[in-house]
Amino acid sequence: MPNTRQTEIADVLYALERILDISEPPVARCRLLSSGFGPSHMLKTEAELAGTRACLGCGNCVDICSLLAREPARLQKTAQRTSLALETMVGTDCDRCYACVMACPQVDTNIKHYIVRNRTVEQMKHLLERLGPTDDYYLDAFLEEAENGSRQPR
Repeated sequence: MPNTRQTEIADVLYALERILDISEPPVARCRLLSSGFGPSHMLKTEAELAGTRACLGCGNCVDICSLLAREPARLQKTAQRTSLALETMVGTDCDRCYACVMACPQVDTNIKHYIVRNRTVEQMKHLLERLGPTDDYYLDAFLEEAENGSRQPR
């Protein structure tokens, strides 16, 4: 559970934008920009976790990855369920859908909101271009939304 006092987007905006432009899963880097565990976390551990930004290994990012869902053979690369394992399995083939960031319990909510407000529509267009016309034809509505959304000022 992230701290109640979260990282200010203005303080990390340049780094966040660069991270989101990388063609690898951004979850680990977004987690490091976040505020870390809050003192009221519910994990049963003797270690003091308040403020730590280390990956829990919960596997949420691995479970939600659209590329791994389409290509489950990549899961054979490692049995680990960490953000580093996700980067190993996906590499630069990342769809950049940001689902891994949304699923990570350690990424600050304001970073997630920034991504939803500023990146989701344009990245759906990127994803659709990678899928091609015969893959998931029902996503045409997202392409239309992406084209209409990219014409509107932010």
